[in-house]
Amino acid sequence: MARTHVAVVQTGSVLFDTPRTLDRMEGLCQQAAAEGAQLVVFPEAYIGGYPKGLDFGARVGTRTAAGREDYLRYWRAAIDVPGVETARIGGFAAMMNAHLVTGAIEREGATLYCCTLFFGPDGALLGKHRKLMPTASERLVWAPGDGSTLPIVETPAGRVSSAICWENYMPLLRQHLYSRGVDIWCAPTVDEREIWQVSMRHIAYEGRLFVLSACQFLTRDDAPADYDCVQGDAPGTVLIRGGSVIVGPMGDILAGPVHDREVILTADIDTDDIIRARYDLDVAGHYARPDIFTLLTDTTPRATLIDTGDHESD
Repeated sequence: MARTHVAVVQTGSVLFDTPRTLDRMEGLCQQAAAEGAQLVVFPEAYIGGYPKGLDFGARVGTRTAAGREDYLRYWRAAIDVPGVETARIGGFAAMMNAHLVTGAIEREGATLYCCTLFFGPDGALLGKHRKLMPTASERLVWAPGDGSTLPIVETPAGRVSSAICWENYMPLLRQHLYSRGVDIWCAPTVDEREIWQVSMRHIAYEGRLFVLSACQFLTRDDAPADYDCVQGDAPGTVLIRGGSVIVGPMGDILAGPVHDREVILTADIDTDDIIRARYDLDVAGHYARPDIFTLLTDTTPRATLIDTGDHESD
């Protein structure tokens, strides 16, 4: 298969200011296009923001009025999918003539979801993945997704999908995606810890695939003046320090990790390397033992209302 030039973008949102975040994204997409990237990945919650350190005024058994205002501001920064913002992001993909994968906070009614959005080189929105399991305090502001948003996107580079941040620690989700033949595993995140690098290399080696992990680099300057920042209020204080990385199917690091600055990491990949790697370990094939293990995935959309249309007349 022909080699593909891929990129992960390490950058931060402008917290609570989605128009300015999109302006920043446009400039970074222009840079990626200039480097010839054919697949570009942005971090978790890039559109809408990751409000690290906010507690939204919540304690067990109590919420504050100020916390409700924080949620309202966060809700206003989220986007409809599809909507005006996704149309603009699709324009960035079309400008690059590349596939684009980005983290976003989706607004549906009063509820928010942490998502990965997939765009084609024609600008079309190809798919959406809602994070299945928000972690810790994320559960206060993000609802969990269901099994209906686990897309596999076909690209010239191979089959692309995504697991967001700590979803990468869900073994059954990993096996589901392996079994669907994923070649390029996009892992948008805000996890800056060194152990994340171990996890990305493990997934690449376990699944014998390419891992593209884009982490936010977020500073105090990216937040409004009234942001209650537990990390400190000094200008330039780093809230999320990055650690983006590209890993090959034998666990070899192809680019990164980089910390403490905005950067676009690139690498050339060849998905024939996946076949070479799976020669002796294919966890969805000859290493799967389906006579012993079976995985059932429920991909049914879940709704709070199922209208049967059987209404009594007034």
